[in-house]
Amino acid sequence: MAGSTIKTVYDIFQSMDYGPTSSSTATAQAWLEHQSGALGLFIDGRFVLPAGRQTCSVTDSSGGSVCTTVCATDEDVSLSVSSGASGFKAWSALPCHVRAKTLLRLVSGLQRYGQCLSELCDLAQSPSSFSALVRLLQYYSGWAQLRDTLLPDWTPRGLVAVVVSDDCSLYSLMLKALPALAMGNTVVVIPGVETAIPALLLAQLFVEAGLPAGVLNVVTGNVLSLASTVAQNPLTSYVTYSGNKNDGEKLCRATAGMGVPVSLSISLGATCPFIIFESADIDSAVDGVIETAFKKKRECQWLLCVQESVLDIVVARLKSRMAGMKSVPLQKEGDRRLVDAAVEEAQQQGATLIQPCAPSPSGASYPPTVLCGMAPSCPCVVTPPPGPLLPLLSFRSQTEGVTLGNHSPHGYAASLWTEDLTLALEAAKGLSVGSVWVNSHSVLDPSLPLSGHKESSNCTDGGKEGLFQFLRPSSSSPSLPRSSPTSLDYSRFGTATSAAIIPQGPDSSSCPRSYLQYVGGKQCKSESGSSVSVLAPDGAVLAYCPDAGRKDVRNAVEAAIKVQPGWMKRSPTDRAQSLFTLAKALEMKRRDLAASLHSQTGLSLEEVDKEVELSIAQLYDWAARCDKETGGILPVPQSGSALSIPEALGVVGVVLPDSSPLLSMVSLLVAAVAMGNAVVMVPSPKNPLPALEFIQVLQSSDIPAGVVNILTGGRDQLTQALANHSVIKAIWYWGSVEGCQYLQHTCASPLKNLWLHCLEEKDGGRVWSQPPPSLLEERWRRAVQWKSVWIPTA
Repeated sequence: MAGSTIKTVYDIFQSMDYGPTSSSTATAQAWLEHQSGALGLFIDGRFVLPAGRQTCSVTDSSGGSVCTTVCATDEDVSLSVSSGASGFKAWSALPCHVRAKTLLRLVSGLQRYGQCLSELCDLAQSPSSFSALVRLLQYYSGWAQLRDTLLPDWTPRGLVAVVVSDDCSLYSLMLKALPALAMGNTVVVIPGVETAIPALLLAQLFVEAGLPAGVLNVVTGNVLSLASTVAQNPLTSYVTYSGNKNDGEKLCRATAGMGVPVSLSISLGATCPFIIFESADIDSAVDGVIETAFKKKRECQWLLCVQESVLDIVVARLKSRMAGMKSVPLQKEGDRRLVDAAVEEAQQQGATLIQPCAPSPSGASYPPTVLCGMAPSCPCVVTPPPGPLLPLLSFRSQTEGVTLGNHSPHGYAASLWTEDLTLALEAAKGLSVGSVWVNSHSVLDPSLPLSGHKESSNCTDGGKEGLFQFLRPSSSSPSLPRSSPTSLDYSRFGTATSAAIIPQGPDSSSCPRSYLQYVGGKQCKSESGSSVSVLAPDGAVLAYCPDAGRKDVRNAVEAAIKVQPGWMKRSPTDRAQSLFTLAKALEMKRRDLAASLHSQTGLSLEEVDKEVELSIAQLYDWAARCDKETGGILPVPQSGSALSIPEALGVVGVVLPDSSPLLSMVSLLVAAVAMGNAVVMVPSPKNPLPALEFIQVLQSSDIPAGVVNILTGGRDQLTQALANHSVIKAIWYWGSVEGCQYLQHTCASPLKNLWLHCLEEKDGGRVWSQPPPSLLEERWRRAVQWKSVWIPTA
């Protein structure tokens, strides 16, 4: 037809222009107009618009105002928390099937408002998938139905604060809010600017679906300030955060000492490797690079790693595919300056560029850019700047490729490309990341555990594994008492000199015995050459034990990190056999351990015999668990298979309680070691002798030297050294309120998994002698981190 403007397929592929899209936002605008363009807070099942509050303007991609949201005050936060606490009584008391039906009814509400929700997300620059949200609801409504059947010994925490930073997606918010609701908790959502509008719409839909008033509240404003205020309220039981690392660190430090656990999921700004092996389908791999690395909105940065034998082919394909691509809009005003500086620095270090066009002299956009020939130490490789920049590194062998993939301090996810399934599984096992996508990228499903490693997370989201952060064992009370932060000088914590320090000397028949600590399979003195006295119940000096310090912790961690990878790689059956030998060695030394317990604690012979017997039983029990506690293949709606794999954390620091000194040590030691971890254990300063006697048991077993290390001395001094060691991945702590506060403040960077208990915890003896099944499961889950591996078949 003459004058026709219809393009052929050939014309479209030649120009690579974007096709027409539906830009109508009429449905969203109608909903916003119904709210008068000013969205209030959602408290106690309804919108409230308090007078005299500051407002925040939400803008679209062009900078135009979409609507305003209220900046909540402390008074508003108090109302939302009180509403949530009242709603918890009604919501948690409902039968499981009633909670499940409420969540399922929301699916039909989403279908009615799906167009409106999608348009609101587009307006607020918070892209989200409608089908992904529906899948989340369907999955967690099933867990709401099955909680009492499959998790009978667990109870909801209470009021949970779900905090997400700016630039975080609605999916990330709901991945935390929905499982919390499904388990019977109530939730106060503190969304970032971009997720505030869709979060408020979802809150309205929840109430229309039958959610009782107060079960879900949404307060908007300054995220960190509001989160700190919510955490400070004694009615709050748990705080979980998703977003960038800087805000996560600030949140941990602001809430330290309040007695509320805080978990972090750091995806924004994480660097993820995109690894192309020589056995990959190069065309598909390059298509994957283009799809994921240069998206307008992405939560993580990508690092392209290509095997040298196919490097030239990959570079040629990238040049071909990138030709004709348009510049990508930058998210923030200052991003252009950061991008220009990064590119200039990379070129100064010898990098060459692949760009479809030259960047404009100024502006809020930048062309997709591949930085070729980068060194792993280059700043833009370690911490890539925002914008469409993709550093490219090359590697020679498959082992070097995995090492390069582990170069980043983050451990969020990785994408592997190879047609060799054996190589894919070996590489996936070697990468220190929470999610591995084989021949794919960015695949998310709520059935898969999402557990970032290293600096990316200290909790697990998604899957059955992600439910436990919102539950606690029914038989135990919260391990941290609610309190106000103490006035603590963090720079001086643990620096006080231990009392009663005396020089270490040779044993003498006229002097109490001098014990040695245990590092790297050998008994040794402390680096300071000093000891502290150990007192009997009557106050007499019973013995002397080493006064360990920072250098001793360093030596113990070095010994542990050398042996831990090999211990973790052993088969569960091999680890079980080593634990069986440890149990048999303890049986042979039971009289010595019983005598040590009797002299140290003053307990009767019958009581100490029972503690030794329970310790032996714990070793046999965990030896049997070694090859029983495994992951598996998960059913997912997409075509393919997904593996869920529990992995060891690495090196775990354990600061032991005063009660049941032998049984508590054995219970925690074996839980960590059975899963492939190495441990640095700090016995109670009050009752250290049973742990030091246990060294003889360790030396008589098949446990490799360095897997277990035992240091004695001041609790605060050694806690401070453990907290500041970058290799320690987790700390299990029984100690003072001040020690718990110090760990919460300090272990935000480098990020560590914390399991904190105050010594004042009631019924401590029963926890060790009669642990319920849920508490044993909690110890196992504290000893592992999860990895999901996605393998598509079509």
